Amino acid sequence: MRRAAEIDLDGAWDFQLLQSPETPLGEDWKTVQVPSLWTMSEDTDRPHYTNIVMPFDEVPPTIPAHNPTGVYRRVTDLSPVAGRRTILHVGAAEGLLRVFVNGEPIGLSTDSHLAAEFDVTDALVVGANTFELVVAKWSAASYLEDQDHWWQSGLSRSVYLYTVPQIRLADVSTIADFDPATGHGTLEVSVSTAGLGHLTEVDWSVRIEILGRAETLPVAPRSPAPTLTNGGTDRSRRPEPQFPTDSMDIVSVYAAGGSVPPEFRDLPAHFTQNMIRKPDAGTAEFTLDDLDVSPWSAETPHLEDLVVQLVSPDGSVTDETRIRIGFRRVRIEGRDLLVNGRRILVQGVNRHDSDPRTGRVMSEALFLEELSLLKRFNVNAIRTSHYPNDPRFLDLCDELGFYVIDEADIEAHAFASTMPDDVRYLPEFLERVSRMVLRDRNHPAVIAWSLGNETGYGANHDAAAAWVRRSDPTRPVHYEGAISADWHAGHGASDLVCPMYPSFEALKGYSADPRGDRPVILCEYAYSQGNSTGGLAEYWELFETLPGLQGGFIWEFKDHALDPDGDGKYRYGGDFGDAPHDGIICLNGVVFPDLTPKPALYEARGVFSPVRVVSGADEVRKGTLQLRNRQTFADLSAYALELRVETVAGPGEAVTLPITETHAGQESTIDLPPAVRELIAADTAIALTLTVRTREDARWAPAGTEVAVEQVVLPREPAALPRTGTGTRTPAVGADGALRHPLLREPPRLTLWRALTDNDAAFNLDQRFVRSGFFQLEHEGSEVHQSPDETVVTTNYHAAFGDKVVHRRTIVTLAEGDFLLSEQVTLPEDSRDGLRIGMRFELVDGFEHASWVGLGPWENYPDRRSAALLGAWESTIDGLAVPYIFPQENGTRGEVTEMRLTGPRGKVRTTHTTPLHMNVSRYSLGELEDAAHWWELPTSSRTVVHLDVAHRGIGTGLLGPDTRPQYRISGSRYDWEWRLTLSEEH
Repeated sequence: MRRAAEIDLDGAWDFQLLQSPETPLGEDWKTVQVPSLWTMSEDTDRPHYTNIVMPFDEVPPTIPAHNPTGVYRRVTDLSPVAGRRTILHVGAAEGLLRVFVNGEPIGLSTDSHLAAEFDVTDALVVGANTFELVVAKWSAASYLEDQDHWWQSGLSRSVYLYTVPQIRLADVSTIADFDPATGHGTLEVSVSTAGLGHLTEVDWSVRIEILGRAETLPVAPRSPAPTLTNGGTDRSRRPEPQFPTDSMDIVSVYAAGGSVPPEFRDLPAHFTQNMIRKPDAGTAEFTLDDLDVSPWSAETPHLEDLVVQLVSPDGSVTDETRIRIGFRRVRIEGRDLLVNGRRILVQGVNRHDSDPRTGRVMSEALFLEELSLLKRFNVNAIRTSHYPNDPRFLDLCDELGFYVIDEADIEAHAFASTMPDDVRYLPEFLERVSRMVLRDRNHPAVIAWSLGNETGYGANHDAAAAWVRRSDPTRPVHYEGAISADWHAGHGASDLVCPMYPSFEALKGYSADPRGDRPVILCEYAYSQGNSTGGLAEYWELFETLPGLQGGFIWEFKDHALDPDGDGKYRYGGDFGDAPHDGIICLNGVVFPDLTPKPALYEARGVFSPVRVVSGADEVRKGTLQLRNRQTFADLSAYALELRVETVAGPGEAVTLPITETHAGQESTIDLPPAVRELIAADTAIALTLTVRTREDARWAPAGTEVAVEQVVLPREPAALPRTGTGTRTPAVGADGALRHPLLREPPRLTLWRALTDNDAAFNLDQRFVRSGFFQLEHEGSEVHQSPDETVVTTNYHAAFGDKVVHRRTIVTLAEGDFLLSEQVTLPEDSRDGLRIGMRFELVDGFEHASWVGLGPWENYPDRRSAALLGAWESTIDGLAVPYIFPQENGTRGEVTEMRLTGPRGKVRTTHTTPLHMNVSRYSLGELEDAAHWWELPTSSRTVVHLDVAHRGIGTGLLGPDTRPQYRISGSRYDWEWRLTLSEEH
């Protein structure tokens, strides 16, 4: 049971960092702040990142000889109160924690992510008391915390003291059930006390209050141990019969549910009294039925205050606690996970504690900032990968509305084949799982318990799962390792099929398989390292249409790069001299370390939108718009809906629609306002945009916050490009066939390469793109044929490994600095997969601003564009880049029919009847590929432009499905044309 701090011990502590627990203390102490991690500040023990391997070469349970140990010491004046016990609370210690008070050993703890509490009463004195917390970096338990994160050490959560009476509340457990059939709730409250369990007569009581209702029950006394009656030794008279013949048989007949003869029907209560459960000594158990409650869900996170009081014989309240609870029911029925009787869709992310300045030390303000961001982007679920989060975080999940899979602090990835059956670790498995459940079972946000992550599967998991199911039958158990090799197995440890990074084909196959008997919720998918998260919309097409599939948790929320010096130079594995390390694998979030959203999060926002437009262009042009409410419980009245028409010249004025109360899962048809219909009919209209905003202030967002944008594209015939020129024209083609102009530092040339993304370089793609040789195109020569009307340039290239590429360009000079370019590119016939087909050119310095008609405003790619919006957009050129910490391809926008670049040097415009992919950057491909960190790229005023007729999707090939075939480049010939207009006029 959680208690509030009475004496806050956060703040300044004396500190020494020793080489091992055996190293004697020195005389030199420094001052550090608690909570903090010494690895974020001490030069002799820096952060160390590994994904799977342990950072030392040992096997369980061996502890490495080099074992940095932090000693925290603080002197605090106290005045112990007679009759009360003093408890030291250590929120989390990363490593093995040993506690000393006034030199006396108090206890130890090994779980780095659960609080450790110690009764220090008997060691305290009146006046100055010395608290010493000794944290050893490594212990036998370290093998259970191999969690694809930075290895850190220190005190990562708050430290404080509180006091309790000798007789007190020890624990409160609630089951707040909501019956969707009746709309009423039932509350079971189990209260245990300390200091009363030994009494056979108890005149203490427990009182609970909730929803204006109060109930009081006596605390149960200790029941005497049962004894068998003794027949005695008196033979002076005939004893009277006490029991019928063969009455002992009735115990087993009764237990077996058999037929009991009439003469024995009064006996079972006597014989089975010890089999009938009685309240445990020192407890009180309440059941409140038929409660008029509002149910809790992630969409409607309604909470009630429960007050629990321990009342002494004289009627005074000796102890009290308050708990916020939510009434809801979690069930699995067949292949559906239900909340309050309805099938939910899990729009989740995996989340680690991570702050670039403090490591895993997190503030409540940061928790709220993270969850508010996720709420604004329509995320409704969190998996606490891979350990229990701070209770304050779960409080906010209860309040704001998130479904949580609460994960035990168990990952033995490096020894996953042996640890789950290692009996030496069985107690640790059980303790870590059970302590999590006991701590967090009153949180309505928690809808499932996870036994940990990537630790194989064995007897230790089955034992832990059995304990959880017995202790809390109201929630399912989750463990990916139980089903990883066979989605139809592992029932002993997982009630869900929760795979990692499955293929689309696997999901389709399981959904159609009659053997499937559990819901499928992906514990990790949509791997988001670097420029990634392609295919998210394809996943959700399956989740929303196929039975048994209910969503999953994107890997992951935030990049784990660190910036301990606060200089803006994010660092990853190896940057602290850590070896072995796994480099950039910690950079796989949909937000940057400072919570700046990446384009992938905008894609998720659109896929997770509470509103979906289901009508097409034909219906819109006829004046109607059909909407679907994607929510499970709430209607749409919480949202304000705005319409605007996008044109090639920019957006029209927004029009607010009347409030719609479209019920969850239902559709409604809206008549478009006349002003909107008029704009739609114009030749310049390209899309109808629906913006979804919050209607009222909430803790996670003020009223008017944009939470989603939907579009209906209005197809239109592209304007034809001019075919002939006018007026006098200066020859603009050199002898080599290259286009010449004062604004062109480098003329348009063929390019087939992009700076490899992390997915492009995935080991399972087997250097596919490098094998193409397209990273290098050697110019073999050009043939130039000029006529009065056009110039035809045929250029032959050979790729790095000798393959021939032919580029044929027809140039029509329309006016001074105005060109029509018709391109034809022929690749080797055996080309099967490429990265891009397009033109690259570079402008002279002096361009600052970009505008375009196409998809935007954020970066998008062919397989990550379902939430991108068609419109007329603008940005600074610097603002087009997405600064992935490890530099790579970034900043592309698709479906572009017009681009303008402006600045002090002039204007450049391109138009294209065939929509192209646009990329305008300050850096060349070589500069991006040569840099190891974004902050290593030099400040640049260059303007490098790519216009591609084809650009490969980005997929999730590093872990999970590669780019789908329809988003790959597989042709051998490409034809397109575009217009390039350059002017030195400002």
